[in-house]
Amino acid sequence: MKKLFIYILLFAFIITGCSSNKTISDSDSTTSPVTSSEEAAVEKAEFEILESDELKALKVDESQEVMVLMYHNIGEDEATWTRTPENFRRDLETLYNSGFRAISLEDYALGNIATEKGHTPVVITFDDGNENNFRYLENGEIDPTCAIGILESFKADFPDFNTTATFFLNQLAFGSKSQEIDKLKFLAQNGYSIGNHTLTHLDLKKASPENIQKEIGLLKSTHESTYPELNIQTLALPYGAKPSEENYSLTYKGLFDNISYENIAVLLVGWDPYFSPYHKDFDFSKIRRVRASETNVDGVGLYDWLKAYDQGTKFRYISDGNPATISIPESKQELIQSSKFQDKKIITY
Repeated sequence: MKKLFIYILLFAFIITGCSSNKTISDSDSTTSPVTSSEEAAVEKAEFEILESDELKALKVDESQEVMVLMYHNIGEDEATWTRTPENFRRDLETLYNSGFRAISLEDYALGNIATEKGHTPVVITFDDGNENNFRYLENGEIDPTCAIGILESFKADFPDFNTTATFFLNQLAFGSKSQEIDKLKFLAQNGYSIGNHTLTHLDLKKASPENIQKEIGLLKSTHESTYPELNIQTLALPYGAKPSEENYSLTYKGLFDNISYENIAVLLVGWDPYFSPYHKDFDFSKIRRVRASETNVDGVGLYDWLKAYDQGTKFRYISDGNPATISIPESKQELIQSSKFQDKKIITY
């Protein structure tokens, strides 16, 4: 028998500036910061608690890894950092047919995962904010061959994929200053998010502490001023270049010229899937990504990991469908950072 209960979920909106900050775990500096909003959203929803037999049958395991996919360009010719429109669409179809469902980067970082039971969350990201990510045709319609055009088409065809993606921008968004507001507004209103890729795509490994904060703070201020409904709270490191350990905390928290920022996720370039947000080794400030390509991937591209999952040499997160619970085999209980998620019920089987 399946038991149903009404659970009150508290989703705290992440805000920056002079708000009071509160971490959601120990005092460890690599724990994702969560801030409280002046108007916290309280959403009542009905979720299912699965019995042990169904958990076993679905092989639910929310301690396992999640792929954060890294894209850059959509173009006519396939290349190391470019997917053709046909191949990008094939990627989405392959993920869907393999039981993956998209979630936002923010939900992944904060452990707010409501992926359909028996399915696996996947995060989609694009770096650099190139025009081929989001382009309008002369008639004002979205180009069906750009990333957003393909994502919107896929959303219409497969609404249960929960299509979403994060676009990491530099100063110029999608190649057109005149269309910036319209594009940012469209993304915000249609379930996508904007991330920080620094103002000038700066190599942060070579940057001074002041320039690190300047590049991150000004990028955030630039696009949030353009469209105030944005809340930019994630960062992808340009070139994957990490500042020194001494300066690394500036990637997720800093202040420049009265512009403050606090990121809930900092992304590296990638080579492998990353930990479940509930895993004790999850570090919000050093999330690795998977290269969503088939060119020069050195055995660590998207399709390499899909093959590893199919062959059972790697293991992926399988959801119980309930964001208020963390369901795992009993043998995995020690892997869960339970002190960080005291608001969730841990279920073992």
